[in-house]
Amino acid sequence: MTENPAHASLWPAPHASDAVDATVHVPGSKSVTNRALVLASLAADPGWLRRPLRSRDTLLMAEALRALGVGIEEGVGPDGTGEAWRVIPAGLLGPATVDVGNAGTVMRFLPPLATLADGPVRFDGDPRSYERPLHGVIDALRALGARIDDDSRGALPMTVHGGGALDGGRVDIDASSSSQFVSALLLSGARFNQGVEVRHTGSHLPSMAHIRMTVDMLRAVGAQVDEPETGGEPDVWRVAPGALLGRDLVIEPDLSNAQPFLAAALVTGGRVVIPDWPARTTQPGDALRDLFTQMGGACELTERGLEFTGSGRIHGIDADLSEVGELTPGLAAVAALADSPSTLRGVAHLRLHETDRLAALTKEINELGGDVTETADGLHIRPRALHGGVFHTYDDHRMATAGAIIGLAVEGVTIENVATTAKTLPDFPDLWTSMLGGARV
Repeated sequence: MTENPAHASLWPAPHASDAVDATVHVPGSKSVTNRALVLASLAADPGWLRRPLRSRDTLLMAEALRALGVGIEEGVGPDGTGEAWRVIPAGLLGPATVDVGNAGTVMRFLPPLATLADGPVRFDGDPRSYERPLHGVIDALRALGARIDDDSRGALPMTVHGGGALDGGRVDIDASSSSQFVSALLLSGARFNQGVEVRHTGSHLPSMAHIRMTVDMLRAVGAQVDEPETGGEPDVWRVAPGALLGRDLVIEPDLSNAQPFLAAALVTGGRVVIPDWPARTTQPGDALRDLFTQMGGACELTERGLEFTGSGRIHGIDADLSEVGELTPGLAAVAALADSPSTLRGVAHLRLHETDRLAALTKEINELGGDVTETADGLHIRPRALHGGVFHTYDDHRMATAGAIIGLAVEGVTIENVATTAKTLPDFPDLWTSMLGGARV
């Protein structure tokens, strides 16, 4: 957990003087957009991505794939309406240098794809990216026959020496620190000569919803996938070798990025509508419907989208968030404003995210007068009267939105480096202030 003194700008978090009543169009899902980009790049024919998210993480993914030789044309869809990206697979991926920024999906999803390149692919990124674990992907690819230079760090920077193909086959990995290790191997597995069989050998596997998302998206482009949830062995996933199909895919709204806007309805006792909320999805953010209802709100899926209404009171919660860890910062912020204590469990792996999120949340909420303690695998939050102050973000987009949630109820909160929200939620400050004005945004 490190602060970046270069980002000294402070954003006064707007204080809500009344209940919000707004409709907020949340941009597309980062998780879906970046998986779709990888799968489209590996397909046998071109495909379309409609309503893709344009954010730092997705643009890093697109630029990395372009560097490898994939064509990604930005424009409108084949019917002439709406933003869309046309993805044209490369005949043979070439040598490249890839900037991952601090995007977990880029640093983990692309090394397996890079083994298929005709030459070396160098991976580098932000200083924080050097601290994030990559050993699961590196060790697995080596076991499958790839040559990787990482100076035995198990982290960036590193070079994958692509050989134009990879045999693939069975590999045992410990993915207990990140489900992305499993998804990374599955996404490229159909292009390996023998496909891939991934066996998780560690303790509890976090964020299973993201693995389900990967499996669903693989099947949608024609891959044959066996998984535990459809009768397969526990903690074993198999992707058969075969061609992937180019598709015309509409990207869902990012439901996790809807969290601060739904929280605004809960905190202010107001109402927020999120259009295009899917009736069925593998996105972890869908759990917000249940979690925020437990905390005092009410929601309904209608033809307008998800309508969420706050009751004017916020209740504490005891929740296992192991499947939906990315929701922890926003839930912690709401819990700090509740009428009873909360315990958030099952998220020890958040210490390895963009920052050590558990330590960061504890420090920042407590410096505003809160009473948060770290547990072995989460946080215990006892609500107290909070006061204004600087809420540091540690270059973590979800820390920034957590601070904004608190600022709705606490005057004088300023967010350090709110621009870090561009990682997954472009124009967040404008969306936030427009929501408070009751506009359709």
